[in-house]
Order: sequence, then structure tokens, then C-alpha cells
Amino acid sequence: MTRPETGTVTAVLGPTNTGKTHLAVERMCGHASGIMGFPLRLLAREVYDRVVAIKGANRVALVTGEEKIVPPDARWFLCTAESMPDRDVAFVALDEAQLGADPERGHVFTDRLLRHRGREETMVLGSEALRPMIEALVPKAEIIARPRFSTLTYAGAKKISRLPKRSAIVAFSAEEVYAVAEMLRRLRGGAAVVMGALSPRTRNAQVAMFQAGEVDYLVATDAIGMGLNMDVAHVAFASLTKFDGRRSRRLTVAEMAQIAGRAGRHQRDGTFGAIAEEGPGAFTPEEVFAIEGHRFPRLDHLYWREGEPDFGSLDALIASLERKPRSDVLRAAPQATDLAVLKRLAEERWVRDRTRGTPMVKRLWAACGLPDFRKLGIDQHARLVERLFRYLSEGTGHVPHQWFADEIARLDTVAGDVEVLAGRIAAIRTYAYIAHRADWLADPSTGPTGPAASRNACPTRSMPA
Repeated sequence: MTRPETGTVTAVLGPTNTGKTHLAVERMCGHASGIMGFPLRLLAREVYDRVVAIKGANRVALVTGEEKIVPPDARWFLCTAESMPDRDVAFVALDEAQLGADPERGHVFTDRLLRHRGREETMVLGSEALRPMIEALVPKAEIIARPRFSTLTYAGAKKISRLPKRSAIVAFSAEEVYAVAEMLRRLRGGAAVVMGALSPRTRNAQVAMFQAGEVDYLVATDAIGMGLNMDVAHVAFASLTKFDGRRSRRLTVAEMAQIAGRAGRHQRDGTFGAIAEEGPGAFTPEEVFAIEGHRFPRLDHLYWREGEPDFGSLDALIASLERKPRSDVLRAAPQATDLAVLKRLAEERWVRDRTRGTPMVKRLWAACGLPDFRKLGIDQHARLVERLFRYLSEGTGHVPHQWFADEIARLDTVAGDVEVLAGRIAAIRTYAYIAHRADWLADPSTGPTGPAASRNACPTRSMPA
């Protein structure tokens, strides 16, 4: 639901380590209610813990795709952007709003930027590159620029064996993270590991170990670039190439800066560098110049998809999701997995037979929203969604207890190499997501089909934060 803009809208723009998120948390806690949307489960969980310390656990909610803690009297909600509820609250904030330019998730951030408003105050947090988009799409917003608290300096290339203490080494796959961590264990005595697939408890334990000085090195994916607060003095890139879901590519300068900016905290200066001294894993002089000076191209478009689709029929839903944007600075989002699965299932006669009314069209679209954590391709993911919707559209409309319990039990093993374990972790995330849909299980809160079971199902992981 789009609400009239009765409150103020402020865009706080600047590089990393400018205190943007801290400011928004302070503002939210000064209101009677509020919602903050974040790009990562890890960050939502981190800020949730901070707000709980201020407001108390009985009044603060955490809402992500795989974890929901919603007390009956909750008034402040910390969420991933995808999970932001459409509630009437006094304050709303969207963090890392420049992700509206991301081809995969951008339409979600753009939708929140355009439609989600606090009754009294709304804050949009992002990089300076977002300024033209704010001016074009939210012309009434007051724009505030914030400088970085500390200096970020290039320290050159250093081999893993020569990295300074309090370093974070960033890699772009689970296999590479564990390989670097093992090398540090052998060379320097140990390292903490932080990845998006780790549970809040596991991630917090790893961060605490690093923060307490029990280990001097942290190995992480680029998840640390999205605002996680750790006492890091130096960020070293194990690679400058990542697979973005479609192809392997070199990081953009803005992405490099987002990650490198984790070095230094508040007024303590930080450094960054690479592991490789030359070749594709090394920084170019132009990249170093841009990162040190926070000079990045400004965005000239954001991705968009209809945020209030038409659920009148299956065809109306598809048509509304494929609608073209009306603004010159908005581009139609590339076809996401959920829409691709929806169009595939719409070809099945039995699916059309079961979606003749608005409630079942909404239920099908909710099922199509199951994230493809396993990354096994559209065919296998569509088959899983098809099975899920069969369960949700027949009988009692719930996922069978026994099927769900059997799937969890099948994953309850630590056998296999890193790749096998990573696949098992991805699979358990799927069932955690299902368990946290209030109306998909007959009793999602207790028993072997509940969230507690999914948290404990695989000893190699716990629920992603």
C-alpha cells in the first residue's frame, strides 16, 4: 500500500564509516515505532541486538526470510529489505539504497525507496552515487552528505603470511574462504570465519572471537561490505573477481570501496590491499585513486518492478509484473527467478485450475518467492516450488509434517567435502524459509517441523542471519 508522504524524508549519503546506520538507529529509537530494512540478514541481526539492548526483547522484532522473532508487543522491526512489513509506523529507514541498481535485487530496494514511508519520518541511507536518483525520484527529500570519519589508504599487496594483525581477508566463495582460513591456521595460528550462510549464533561467536583478540585474522565473503561493524585495521582481497549469479566478473570500483571501507573504525584509519601483486587479482592505479578519494560514477538508473501487482488472475499477475516503468531513470528489472518459476508453472493446467481466485493466486506467488538458495538452476528449483504449491493448494493447505521432517533428517549429516557441505547448508536454508511462513506448516512453532528443528538439523550450520 502506498501511503501519502505526511512526514519528512531525508537521504543521508556518504561512503562507509560515516555513521549513517548509527544515526538511523538513534532516530528510530526516538520514535514510538519503526522499521529498518537492510541488505543482509547478518546486518539486520546485528542491529536487532543493538535495539533489543535499548528497548527490550519484548518490543523489538527481527524479520528475515529465514528467521522471525516477532513478540506480540513488537513496535520496532529490523528486517531484510525483502521482508519489510507493510505496517503503519512512525519511522522507516532503508539502508544501502544504492542497491536499487543491482540487476538481481535492485527492484526490491527501488520499491522500498518509492513506496515505504514512515508516518513521521523516513530515512534513506546510501552512497553519494545515489544522489541523482534521489533528486529524480524523491524530489522532496532533504539530502545530507556525511564524510568518512577516518582515512582509507592503499597499503599495497601482501602475501597471506605477511598480513598485519587485525586483518580481514575477503574471498568470494565458500571454498575459497575455507581454504584461506586453513592457510591462516597453519601459518598464523587461526582465523574467524564470517559468511552469510552462518547462523546468528555461529556468526556472533566467530565475530566475538575476533573482537576479543583470540584470533588476529578474519576470513569473510563480501557480506562484510554491507555495514557489519568489526574492529578491522586492514582489508585484504584474496580476489577481485566474483560470480554474480550470471557470470564471473571483476568487481566494480564501488564494490571494491564498499568492502575496503570496512577497514578502520570511527576515527581510526584503515588500509586495504590485495594478496596478488600483479595480474587480475591486483588493484590498478585508477582503482586505488578512486577508492582512496571515494570517487565513483553516479547512478543513472535503478531497476524497478511493480510493487503492487494485480492478483485478480494468473495472467493479470504476470502482466503486472512485466509492466514497464514510467520514469526515465527506472529500468525494467531483468526477469527474476520468482517470475521465471511463475511463468513456468502457469503453463500447467492443474496450476491454472487451482488459481481461479485472488487468494490462491497470492498463495502461488508466495510459493514462487521461495529463494533459490541451492543455485541448481531454474528446472530443479521450479520442481521444488511445484511440489510446494501442490501441498499448499490441496487438502488442509499445509506442507505435510512427514515430508518436511524427512527432508530435514536427510540433511542431518556432516559427511562430505566443503562443496557438499555448502550445498547442504543451502538446502537447509530452503526449509528454514518454509518453516518461517506462518501459514505453510500446520504448526510451525513446535515439533520436528518447526524452526527449532531447522536450526538444529545440520551440525555444520545454523540458520543464516
